[in-house]
Amino acid sequence: MGLAVATELIKRGSWTVHLLDLNVAAGAEVIKALGPQSHFHQVNIVRYEELSTAFDRVFCTENRLDFVYANAGIVERFNFYEKHDLSSTPPELDTRVVDINLTAVLTTCYLALHYFRKSPTEHRSLVATASCGGIYPTPQTAMYAGTKHGVVGFIRSIAPKYLQDDIRVNCICPGTVRTGLIEPEAWETFPQQYFTPIEVITDTVLKLVDGNDMIDASSHAVKAGELYGRAVEVICDNIYFREPPPFCDEAMALVLGATTKDEILKVDNSKT
Repeated sequence: MGLAVATELIKRGSWTVHLLDLNVAAGAEVIKALGPQSHFHQVNIVRYEELSTAFDRVFCTENRLDFVYANAGIVERFNFYEKHDLSSTPPELDTRVVDINLTAVLTTCYLALHYFRKSPTEHRSLVATASCGGIYPTPQTAMYAGTKHGVVGFIRSIAPKYLQDDIRVNCICPGTVRTGLIEPEAWETFPQQYFTPIEVITDTVLKLVDGNDMIDASSHAVKAGELYGRAVEVICDNIYFREPPPFCDEAMALVLGATTKDEILKVDNSKT
């Protein structure tokens, strides 16, 4: 999905794209195909030093940053529910899916905020890839679902603060898309008629980048000025703006409303 978005941006003619990945050989092939307006950086996104260096290198090269797409993701490839010898402790849990799908997204958003603030451009945009698994429970990939729920909640939470710096933050929640997330044969277990074309994902991301009025398949219209903090579900040829759940009662609305105040971050050092 990241490559598809980069390809469409290059086609617009006015964009220079920088792609981050761990696979050098694949990166070289992509840059050769996309042409001189594209650049590749080998980065292990779970390592802060490498990711922050890449951001700094991009900004020093371009002197601006307009759009960041936090798209990297994996799914757990083991049985979380596997039974282990009850006479001993189980083996350590593999948390790479959390490191890549959630922690790296948080770090990417953190770095993007810093370099967006340095950029002279206006109307900057950040889009993160969540998943339909960030909306619904998916028992077979529970850790994946947990990270994607985290992405949705995080994007919704930071969006109002980022908007104060004229940065629009949104996320997409795709259904099944044929990517390298799992093996090709595994995709055959899904209902084939309900796959989401990559072109629909690309179109949705670019509409979020452009920041114009949007309308979803249920005729829910979102004006340009309200296009932030959105979780956009994408299934087949349709998109749906998914709203946060309503507050259960007035008390909860007041409690959560208090967490939006800047004063909550202040600490009374006189008591320490």
